[in-house]
Amino acid sequence: MNAEPLTRKALGSTGIEVSRLGLGTVKIGRNAGVKYPTSFALPDDKQVCEIIDLAKSRGINLIDTAPAYGRSEERIGELLTQRQDWVICSKVGEEFDNRASHFDFSAKHIRHSIERSLKRLRTDFIDIVLVHSDGFDVDIINNTGCFEVLNDCREKGLIRAFGMSTKTVEGGLLALEHSDIAMVTYNSAHREEEPVIDRALALNKGILIKKALNSGHAVNGAPPVAQDPVEANLRFIFKHQGVGSVIIGSINPLHMAHNIDMAIAVQS
Repeated sequence: MNAEPLTRKALGSTGIEVSRLGLGTVKIGRNAGVKYPTSFALPDDKQVCEIIDLAKSRGINLIDTAPAYGRSEERIGELLTQRQDWVICSKVGEEFDNRASHFDFSAKHIRHSIERSLKRLRTDFIDIVLVHSDGFDVDIINNTGCFEVLNDCREKGLIRAFGMSTKTVEGGLLALEHSDIAMVTYNSAHREEEPVIDRALALNKGILIKKALNSGHAVNGAPPVAQDPVEANLRFIFKHQGVGSVIIGSINPLHMAHNIDMAIAVQS
């Protein structure tokens, strides 16, 4: 195993430095209504701590969560030690209960969501908060006032930076005009959102990557190839200088170690 640590990169002009690989935590809080290729049981506390400790020991400082990830925020708040060593990214707008998602981008709900996340995460501030889009990115930004609420929360010191986890190129571009960060889908099989990354680089804004391994489908059931699919996708993604960090979730220590090894091998 490669013992080198991951490097870090400034996330645009936010003043936040993030490891090139971030730890996604959907799988520690929710296993219903997800799009992974195989089913899984939620890990117990010991297993979660092993994953977090492994991530930290190899240089990961970014942990990604959301209210829509079931008990993820609460478990992070309970199990994450040395809060000062971590950059926490959470979200607002999407809720998950009764095995279904629903969305609320109203100012009242955004404020409530921030206050609730602070309590769940047992922290005085959240480093990054992203609007969890339902797909209507432009309408959310233009007509709900959610960015104004998040800007107010930043001014009050409750969050350090904000943006949107987008689903459209138009939404990503607009988010960059009015916030600090866009989280976009980007991998070797999905390149449609590359203009958002190009624009972020030009504006010195932050970019986080989701679905780098196509929710695991790029690995599970993929046809045999000469190059490791994790390495291939990370090499493709890191080639773009606008990318800050790639969020990949895993509850398997061997998979996590392999992901980190591949990221170290290709990080720039």
